[in-house]
Amino acid sequence: MSQTVATPNAIPVTRSGRGGGRAKFLIGGLLVIAAIIYLIVTTMQSTAQYFYTVNEIQAKGASVVGKNLRASGAVIGSTIQFDSATLTVSFTMANVSNDTKDIDAAGGLAQALHLAVINPNASRIQVIYKGPKPDLLKDEAQAIVTGKIGADGVFYADELLLKCPTRYQEQLPTQAASGN
Repeated sequence: MSQTVATPNAIPVTRSGRGGGRAKFLIGGLLVIAAIIYLIVTTMQSTAQYFYTVNEIQAKGASVVGKNLRASGAVIGSTIQFDSATLTVSFTMANVSNDTKDIDAAGGLAQALHLAVINPNASRIQVIYKGPKPDLLKDEAQAIVTGKIGADGVFYADELLLKCPTRYQEQLPTQAASGN
């Protein structure tokens, strides 16, 4: 037999049924969704990097020293040096506009890269990269570098990506490709 003992200070316990569980589930779900949105936003902000031109880097001066940057420009072939003992690549990169209208007006990307390299007045920056010499590192290639600007004004690249200008030849108008 079972006995029930009543106490004068007992608080009756009632179950709210389905309604209370639904609220907890809804709040938990909202917290999970908020956490996912937060992670997506913070990840995108930390990985998104704007491509600076050489002109923009030089205009910012000391304010970008030591900061992670991604920059793009044209490789000046005569400045390419490779030290096989230390696996150090160095070259000078000339400014190329990041405005599509300017690139189209120049006759396409290959022509814009060519004009940047031959322009003695184009802004330039020295790039040093430690690693094997990439096969596509040649005159008038588009270089995309990720790294930091040193106090000496040199771009110390952690990552070096190259696009060969000959891949853009088909984008040139006929008169630019033939030299007319």
